Amino acid sequence: MRIALINENSQAAKNGIIEATLKKVVEPLGHTVDNYGMYTAEDEAQLTYVQIGILASILINSGAADLVITGCGTGEGACLACNSFPGVLCGHIVDPTDAYQFTQVNNGNCIALPFAKGWGWGAELNLQYIFEKLFVEEWGGGYPKERAVPEQRNAKILNEVKKVTYRDLLDILPALDQDLVKGAVAGAKFKELFFANAKCDKIKAYVETIVD
Repeated sequence: MRIALINENSQAAKNGIIEATLKKVVEPLGHTVDNYGMYTAEDEAQLTYVQIGILASILINSGAADLVITGCGTGEGACLACNSFPGVLCGHIVDPTDAYQFTQVNNGNCIALPFAKGWGWGAELNLQYIFEKLFVEEWGGGYPKERAVPEQRNAKILNEVKKVTYRDLLDILPALDQDLVKGAVAGAKFKELFFANAKCDKIKAYVETIVD
């Protein structure tokens, strides 16, 4: 699994801690982490939580990432922004139980974490345990197990509903403020990571028109 990490501006100073904790958990399992930043609070490219949604949608819909891990101060704004776009199913994850149940019941492709609220002594341990619970079992298995069949059915129904209620991403992106979109893909390593891993030629072609 290719996992994209995205931090917005208010929590950018924690990017190194988050990346190290994530890699500690997932790299031994054979997963790859692509860190799209922000890397520090002083980065030239400043991401808002709205732009997290834009960037996450580009990565997921293009196939450049299988899973996006992101967040903001409370995680709420990032979650709302990510769920504003087609193809992205984002869960708001506060603790390890949330993480496990999201993978088993909702089987999404994006999580939003609170990187300020409740971030105190031992916060990195909670973060580690959350990441561990994301990968203890194959996603979509259901919880509790006796509810697996209806939960799997409902997850598929929701995905089909989203196909109807959301426009195609390539209809959305050109209709947005282009400076907003350009800012979402302005990170120092975006071009290096994205173009090496994106699988959708149409999204790649659009992105090529807006990156510097």
